[in-house]
Amino acid sequence: MMSFNNDHFTQCPAERRLVTPGALITRRRFLSATALTAGGILMTDVPKLRANSMTFLTKEGSTEHFWYRPQPDGPYIDSQRLNKAFGFTEKAVYLSEDNARTWPHSMAFENAGNITFSEILGNGNILFATRTRLYLSTDNLKTCRQIIVKDARGSDYIPHKPKNPDRPGWYFHPLDGVHTFDVNGVEMLIWGNYCNVLGGAVPVNIYYSTDSGRTVKIAYSFGQNPHYRDNGSEGGGPTGTLLGNPDNPVISRHVHCVVYNPDENAFYACTGDREQPEGHECHWLRGTYDANNDKWHWKVIVSDAFNSRYKSGGFNFVDGKLYWAADANGALPYDRGIFCCDPADITRPEAHTKLFNAQYESANMIIQDGVILAAHYAPASPYSTGFMYSPDMGKTWAQYDLVAFGPRSPVRFHKKNSEGWFRIDLRTGWIKRSDVMFIKPK
Repeated sequence: MMSFNNDHFTQCPAERRLVTPGALITRRRFLSATALTAGGILMTDVPKLRANSMTFLTKEGSTEHFWYRPQPDGPYIDSQRLNKAFGFTEKAVYLSEDNARTWPHSMAFENAGNITFSEILGNGNILFATRTRLYLSTDNLKTCRQIIVKDARGSDYIPHKPKNPDRPGWYFHPLDGVHTFDVNGVEMLIWGNYCNVLGGAVPVNIYYSTDSGRTVKIAYSFGQNPHYRDNGSEGGGPTGTLLGNPDNPVISRHVHCVVYNPDENAFYACTGDREQPEGHECHWLRGTYDANNDKWHWKVIVSDAFNSRYKSGGFNFVDGKLYWAADANGALPYDRGIFCCDPADITRPEAHTKLFNAQYESANMIIQDGVILAAHYAPASPYSTGFMYSPDMGKTWAQYDLVAFGPRSPVRFHKKNSEGWFRIDLRTGWIKRSDVMFIKPK
């Protein structure tokens, strides 16, 4: 996400809690000039109670709603599934089978420090990626082999030769954390790359696999965006090599999330970030997959400005309804918040329900077992490490700032492991890798 709000906020030593009959709101400080809205109800004259500061000055503790902790010492925990976790150091990759307590499986891997993505598949396969290459292990990291992506025609999809070899781009790096879905009895892996911010410019694609990572193909390839050419810089620029599908007029900067709706047997994706003379970069797409012919059909259902609820992420489908978080920015007023609607009403904002007014940019969210967990971005909010939490599908809300983690942006929310802990990346700025933390609902 790109923030156009560069205000600097004063660090406070502890949170304050704002309590209302309809919702519990916890914030680092109360901005008296700002009205908070939850479920369309304006909340004013809210009493301010001081939280126990010790709760928020340690990286391990609890709130009214959840326990939280940093990852234990050891490999960087990049992904998890049930009791398994995949991690890495600078020169090796690791697999745990007891939720990162021990790491009995490991393999030397020279480029491990550049891993940008990993996924533990249902059959135990592990697919992981460095900036430009994919690898698959089918034997608990005894060995691995490179996977060459196939394009829509079945040809090998080879990453471009970067102008700066130290910035080859993030071909496979996602912003979201849930990438596997049961599609008519088959596990499908699908994700898009969040790119053109750090590491060099790359094409913007959606990838998929229906055979546990043995074959990875392109489901959708966005067009050549003239504003993110490979010129050797961190995120690309208006000069250099054009990247992407020359036959597709739909341009974007990167993918925010891809998700499956079983009620429709359809996939949804959203992208960001800006408005360009060539068109919007913020799109919502709907895709259907013909498994018999291994073919995709995608349609852009919304394209809109960056100050709209369609500049968003954190897609979740629950009981047929779509839930998402908007990180609109630009000129006031902001069209932000956490929303839900029926898929048939996606293009009708008047039919959307705003569950919570997030006030600040937010586009990472996960929903599991009735709990909604969403995050603030540190550069665009007064929170250091800020979370929004609802234990009841959006009826009531709380906000927490876990200040001991420092200024961090939580991204890549993974489903709970076998012990009930969500895994979350903490990034400095918008996206630079820093830490990992875990949250467990009470």
